[in-house]
Amino acid sequence: MASEKAIDIERRSMEIIEKEVGKHDFDELQWIIVRRVIHATADFDFAKRNKIIFHCNPIISALQAIRNKCAIVGDSNIVLAGLNKKNLHDFEIKTICHISDPAIADEAKQFNKTRAEVSMRKAVNDINNGIVVIGNAPTALYCVIKMVRENIVKPALIIGIPVGFVSSLESKVELLNLNIPYITNKGRKGGSTVAASIINALFSIYRDKI
Repeated sequence: MASEKAIDIERRSMEIIEKEVGKHDFDELQWIIVRRVIHATADFDFAKRNKIIFHCNPIISALQAIRNKCAIVGDSNIVLAGLNKKNLHDFEIKTICHISDPAIADEAKQFNKTRAEVSMRKAVNDINNGIVVIGNAPTALYCVIKMVRENIVKPALIIGIPVGFVSSLESKVELLNLNIPYITNKGRKGGSTVAASIINALFSIYRDKI
Protein backbone atom coordinates (compact mmCIF):
# COMPACT_ATOMS: atom_id res chain seq x y z
CA MET A 1 0.00 0.00 0.00
CA ALA A 2 1.31 3.47 -0.89
CA SER A 3 2.74 5.46 1.99
CA GLU A 4 1.07 8.66 3.11
CA LYS A 5 4.14 10.57 1.90
CA ALA A 6 3.87 9.05 -1.59
CA ILE A 7 0.15 9.82 -1.71
CA ASP A 8 0.85 13.40 -0.67
CA ILE A 9 3.52 13.79 -3.35
CA GLU A 10 1.11 12.49 -5.98
CA ARG A 11 -1.66 14.80 -4.77
CA ARG A 12 0.65 17.81 -4.89
CA SER A 13 1.86 16.78 -8.34
CA MET A 14 -1.70 16.66 -9.63
CA GLU A 15 -2.37 20.09 -8.14
CA ILE A 16 0.65 21.48 -9.98
CA ILE A 17 -0.55 19.94 -13.23
CA GLU A 18 -4.03 21.40 -12.74
CA LYS A 19 -2.56 24.83 -12.08
CA GLU A 20 -0.11 24.84 -14.97
CA VAL A 21 -2.57 23.50 -17.55
CA GLY A 22 -5.50 25.63 -16.47
CA LYS A 23 -8.43 25.53 -18.88
CA HIS A 24 -8.51 22.57 -21.28
CA ASP A 25 -10.84 20.90 -23.76
CA PHE A 26 -11.11 17.43 -22.20
CA ASP A 27 -14.16 16.18 -20.37
CA GLU A 28 -13.96 14.98 -16.77
CA LEU A 29 -13.00 11.37 -17.46
CA GLN A 30 -10.71 12.19 -20.36
CA TRP A 31 -8.87 14.67 -18.16
CA ILE A 32 -8.18 12.01 -15.54
CA ILE A 33 -6.34 10.06 -18.24
CA VAL A 34 -4.52 13.04 -19.76
CA ARG A 35 -3.48 14.27 -16.32
CA ARG A 36 -2.09 10.83 -15.48
CA VAL A 37 -0.08 10.85 -18.72
CA ILE A 38 1.35 14.25 -17.85
CA HIS A 39 2.12 13.04 -14.33
CA ALA A 40 4.00 10.03 -15.73
CA THR A 41 5.96 11.98 -18.34
CA ALA A 42 6.18 15.58 -17.04
CA ASP A 43 5.26 16.53 -20.60
CA PHE A 44 2.59 19.22 -20.80
CA ASP A 45 2.41 18.87 -24.57
CA PHE A 46 -0.15 16.11 -24.01
CA ALA A 47 -2.60 18.71 -22.67
CA LYS A 48 -2.81 20.54 -25.99
CA ARG A 49 -6.08 20.55 -27.90
CA ASN A 50 -6.68 17.20 -29.65
CA LYS A 51 -3.19 15.97 -28.75
CA ILE A 52 -4.69 12.85 -27.17
CA ILE A 53 -7.63 11.55 -29.18
CA PHE A 54 -10.56 9.65 -27.67
CA HIS A 55 -12.77 7.95 -30.24
CA CYS A 56 -16.05 6.05 -30.02
CA ASN A 57 -16.57 6.25 -26.23
CA PRO A 58 -13.32 4.42 -25.39
CA ILE A 59 -13.50 4.99 -21.65
CA ILE A 60 -17.00 3.54 -21.30
CA SER A 61 -16.00 0.59 -23.47
CA ALA A 62 -12.87 0.00 -21.36
CA LEU A 63 -14.79 0.14 -18.09
CA GLN A 64 -17.24 -2.45 -19.38
CA ALA A 65 -14.36 -4.67 -20.49
CA ILE A 66 -12.70 -4.39 -17.08
CA ARG A 67 -16.03 -5.25 -15.45
CA ASN A 68 -16.10 -8.36 -17.64
CA LYS A 69 -12.57 -9.30 -16.50
CA CYS A 70 -11.05 -8.80 -19.91
CA ALA A 71 -7.47 -9.55 -20.91
CA ILE A 72 -4.97 -6.78 -21.49
CA VAL A 73 -2.69 -7.55 -24.43
CA GLY A 74 0.54 -5.57 -24.58
CA ASP A 75 3.12 -5.14 -27.32
CA SER A 76 5.91 -5.40 -24.75
CA ASN A 77 6.51 -6.71 -21.27
CA ILE A 78 7.70 -3.21 -20.31
CA VAL A 79 4.20 -1.82 -20.84
CA LEU A 80 2.64 -4.55 -18.72
CA ALA A 81 5.28 -4.12 -15.99
CA GLY A 82 4.05 -0.57 -15.51
CA LEU A 83 0.48 -1.60 -14.66
CA ASN A 84 -0.81 -1.37 -11.11
CA LYS A 85 -0.51 -4.91 -9.76
CA LYS A 86 -3.10 -4.44 -7.01
CA ASN A 87 -5.70 -3.39 -9.54
CA LEU A 88 -4.86 -6.30 -11.83
CA HIS A 89 -5.35 -8.65 -8.89
CA ASP A 90 -8.48 -7.01 -7.50
CA PHE A 91 -10.21 -6.76 -10.87
CA GLU A 92 -9.07 -10.26 -11.92
CA ILE A 93 -7.45 -8.97 -15.09
CA LYS A 94 -4.89 -11.12 -16.88
CA THR A 95 -2.08 -9.64 -18.95
CA ILE A 96 -0.79 -11.15 -22.16
CA CYS A 97 2.45 -10.54 -24.06
CA HIS A 98 4.00 -13.15 -26.34
CA ILE A 99 6.91 -11.03 -27.59
CA SER A 100 9.52 -13.05 -25.67
CA ASP A 101 8.26 -16.49 -26.64
CA PRO A 102 11.00 -18.39 -28.53
CA ALA A 103 8.45 -19.68 -31.03
CA ILE A 104 7.47 -16.10 -31.86
CA ALA A 105 11.03 -15.22 -32.79
CA ASP A 106 11.31 -18.32 -34.99
CA GLU A 107 8.05 -17.60 -36.79
CA ALA A 108 8.92 -13.93 -37.28
CA LYS A 109 12.23 -14.91 -38.88
CA GLN A 110 10.60 -17.56 -41.05
CA PHE A 111 7.94 -15.23 -42.45
CA ASN A 112 10.03 -12.04 -42.43
CA LYS A 113 7.77 -10.29 -39.93
CA THR A 114 8.48 -8.49 -36.68
CA ARG A 115 8.04 -10.31 -33.39
CA ALA A 116 5.47 -7.65 -32.47
CA GLU A 117 3.30 -8.59 -35.45
CA VAL A 118 3.48 -12.31 -34.81
CA SER A 119 2.82 -11.89 -31.08
CA MET A 120 -0.37 -9.93 -31.81
CA ARG A 121 -1.57 -12.65 -34.17
CA LYS A 122 -0.97 -15.23 -31.46
CA ALA A 123 -3.06 -13.21 -28.99
CA VAL A 124 -6.19 -13.14 -31.18
CA ASN A 125 -8.45 -14.82 -28.63
CA ASP A 126 -7.40 -12.43 -25.86
CA ILE A 127 -7.66 -9.36 -28.09
CA ASN A 128 -11.31 -10.12 -28.82
CA ASN A 129 -13.32 -8.07 -26.30
CA GLY A 130 -10.04 -7.19 -24.58
CA ILE A 131 -7.86 -4.12 -24.28
CA VAL A 132 -4.85 -3.81 -26.57
CA VAL A 133 -2.12 -1.51 -25.31
CA ILE A 134 0.70 -0.58 -27.69
CA GLY A 135 3.42 1.77 -26.56
CA ASN A 136 6.42 0.73 -28.60
CA ALA A 137 5.86 -1.17 -31.83
CA PRO A 138 4.06 0.47 -34.77
CA THR A 139 4.07 -2.92 -36.52
CA ALA A 140 1.96 -4.31 -33.66
CA LEU A 141 -0.54 -1.49 -34.14
CA TYR A 142 -0.63 -2.04 -37.90
CA CYS A 143 -1.25 -5.73 -37.29
CA VAL A 144 -4.18 -5.12 -34.93
CA ILE A 145 -5.68 -2.59 -37.37
CA LYS A 146 -5.42 -5.18 -40.15
CA MET A 147 -7.07 -7.88 -38.01
CA VAL A 148 -9.92 -5.50 -37.15
CA ARG A 149 -10.48 -4.75 -40.83
CA GLU A 150 -10.46 -8.46 -41.61
CA ASN A 151 -13.09 -9.01 -38.88
CA ILE A 152 -10.72 -11.36 -37.09
CA VAL A 153 -10.83 -9.39 -33.85
CA LYS A 154 -13.02 -6.80 -32.20
CA PRO A 155 -11.19 -5.32 -29.20
CA ALA A 156 -13.06 -3.34 -26.57
CA LEU A 157 -10.32 -0.72 -26.76
CA ILE A 158 -7.09 -0.06 -28.62
CA ILE A 159 -4.56 2.15 -26.90
CA GLY A 160 -2.25 3.00 -29.78
CA ILE A 161 0.61 5.13 -28.48
CA PRO A 162 3.78 3.79 -30.19
CA VAL A 163 6.81 6.03 -29.87
CA GLY A 164 9.55 6.69 -32.39
CA PHE A 165 10.59 8.01 -35.77
CA VAL A 166 9.78 5.07 -38.07
CA SER A 167 6.08 4.42 -38.72
CA SER A 168 4.98 5.65 -35.30
CA LEU A 169 3.07 8.66 -36.57
CA GLU A 170 1.83 6.81 -39.66
CA SER A 171 0.41 3.89 -37.70
CA LYS A 172 -1.53 6.30 -35.50
CA VAL A 173 -2.94 8.04 -38.56
CA GLU A 174 -4.06 4.64 -39.83
CA LEU A 175 -5.77 3.97 -36.51
CA LEU A 176 -7.82 7.13 -36.98
CA ASN A 177 -9.60 5.43 -39.88
CA LEU A 178 -11.12 2.73 -37.65
CA ASN A 179 -14.58 3.17 -36.20
CA ILE A 180 -13.98 1.33 -32.94
CA PRO A 181 -13.00 2.58 -29.47
CA TYR A 182 -9.42 3.80 -29.35
CA ILE A 183 -7.16 6.23 -27.55
CA THR A 184 -4.19 7.58 -29.45
CA ASN A 185 -2.14 10.73 -29.84
CA LYS A 186 -0.90 12.94 -32.62
CA GLY A 187 2.81 12.87 -33.32
CA ARG A 188 5.83 10.73 -32.54
CA LYS A 189 5.56 10.83 -28.77
CA GLY A 190 4.28 7.90 -26.77
CA GLY A 191 5.98 4.88 -25.24
CA SER A 192 5.54 2.31 -22.51
CA THR A 193 5.18 4.86 -19.74
CA VAL A 194 2.39 6.70 -21.56
CA ALA A 195 0.59 3.48 -22.47
CA ALA A 196 0.76 2.09 -18.93
CA SER A 197 -0.38 5.39 -17.42
CA ILE A 198 -3.53 5.31 -19.56
CA ILE A 199 -4.43 1.84 -18.31
CA ASN A 200 -3.71 2.83 -14.71
CA ALA A 201 -5.94 5.88 -15.12
CA LEU A 202 -8.73 3.64 -16.43
CA PHE A 203 -8.26 1.41 -13.38
CA SER A 204 -8.56 4.48 -11.16
CA ILE A 205 -11.77 5.55 -12.86
CA TYR A 206 -13.18 2.05 -12.57
CA ARG A 207 -12.30 1.77 -8.89
CA ASP A 208 -14.04 5.07 -8.17
CA LYS A 209 -17.20 3.81 -9.85
CA ILE A 210 -17.56 0.39 -8.21
